[in-house]
Amino acid sequence: MNRLVPRLQAGAALIAALLLAVLAGATPPAAAAAQTLTWTAGDDITAYRSVPTTAVAGQTTIVFENSAATGNTTGMPHTLTFDTSGDGGYNSDVNLNILASPFDVNNGRHTATVTLTPGKYRYLCTIPGHSTMVGELTVTSGDPDPDTTAPTVTATVAGSRNAQGDYLGSATVTVAANDAGSGVRGVEYQINDTSWQPYAAPVPITTIGDHSVQFRATDNAGNTSQPGSVAFRVVAGQPQDTTPPVVSGQVSGTRDSTGNYVGTATTTLTATDTGGSGVKTIEYQLDGGAWTAYSTPVVVSSLGAHMLHYRATDNAGNTAAEQMASFTIVAPPVVDTTPPQVTATITGDRDAGGNYLGTATATVTATDTGGSGVKTVEYRLDDGAWTGYSTPVVINTVGAHVLRHRATDNAGNTAAEKQVAFTVVERGSDACPDSDTRDTVVIDGFDTRIRNIDTGNGCTINDLIAERAVYPTHAAFVRHVETVTTGLVTAGKLTQRQAGTIVRAAAASDKGEPA
Repeated sequence: MNRLVPRLQAGAALIAALLLAVLAGATPPAAAAAQTLTWTAGDDITAYRSVPTTAVAGQTTIVFENSAATGNTTGMPHTLTFDTSGDGGYNSDVNLNILASPFDVNNGRHTATVTLTPGKYRYLCTIPGHSTMVGELTVTSGDPDPDTTAPTVTATVAGSRNAQGDYLGSATVTVAANDAGSGVRGVEYQINDTSWQPYAAPVPITTIGDHSVQFRATDNAGNTSQPGSVAFRVVAGQPQDTTPPVVSGQVSGTRDSTGNYVGTATTTLTATDTGGSGVKTIEYQLDGGAWTAYSTPVVVSSLGAHMLHYRATDNAGNTAAEQMASFTIVAPPVVDTTPPQVTATITGDRDAGGNYLGTATATVTATDTGGSGVKTVEYRLDDGAWTGYSTPVVINTVGAHVLRHRATDNAGNTAAEKQVAFTVVERGSDACPDSDTRDTVVIDGFDTRIRNIDTGNGCTINDLIAERAVYPTHAAFVRHVETVTTGLVTAGKLTQRQAGTIVRAAAASDKGEPA
């Protein structure tokens, strides 16, 4: 108690002044009161130690005690104030405001005489920080029968226990009493049948061995309950755990190229305790919010930068130093659900009926507006297999043809299949009015020394090769020459060796190369 003297001396003047002011305005006690109602307080700033719950209308003695006898070991002041605002339907006709401290002029015990009327009164402690000390008193019109029923009183034992149920190191006995009539005036207890003493706060017992704690309560009408008892054993406790747990956090989710999480980020917290008492709680705090008990991974989906603090506490009360994880969440990219646009064009010399003379060249193009880009372009000629498209397709087989085509983007969207129909016919005798009649096959100035014969319909090999035509790439030109010479070999116009010489000359040329 000596450690409290400096603080109590510093506040003594203020407490005395407040007490005198309150007492000066209190109603002087009457010669006798119909009933006595007692409130007690202790070290707790969240609740009174004991309170009456019911009373009868009429003159009443109010007793408010906040002393060492009622469990105040720190000199903490409290008030007992009746609410006179009239809010909530409470009675407002009793003006009571008692400030009590163990070191005031009354040693913490104060009385006042008031007149209660039927209804409900709201009482509370008005000292800042003590706002949770609040309750209700119900007043009835009176009962002709006196209170002859003793209070009910119970006790509970708490503490860490071993497998046999014994308490490790200490056991704490808490006594609670209730009286539905005149109200509880006092509670008493004794340890191992020693001597009765007032009960003010939970009683810790640390002596190793078997124990029995008896308890009883008396109401304001003087009725005392039969003693109750609890029996238990205290054994030596385990070595004290002073090591805090180790806590860690792992953030997971889909990340972009800069490390930001796309759409959501999930943080999983884990904790281990090597001190022996075991992990009791894991808590987290997101972006400066309230600390929250952790039970499942924390999923964050709001866009922007975030800071997650976390900590863990073991069963011995050791709390780990706060850890933190920082991360940023960005919006996911817009999903591409639009297939590419694909088209095919057929080019070549055509007759009056629109048929292609000798050769038709199919060019397929695709564009993607969905954002992911074109991945593949394919075509299928007549009943052939689907083939990846890279360069224009040259068709010199006489007859009707159908070129099917499609494209797929990088998001997996495939355009609906399209098709274009066309017909290739043999060139007529006047198909090459400006026929190249040089004696040998010449490609880009290179003389192959192979005779430039008439292949039929008035067209020579040079006419079919058409080196002066426009080709999108050099490969397209070489493929065209391969197609022409293959057809001439099949028709018996060229030998395989001659065809190879012409193709090599085409490959060595610059035809189709960018200007």
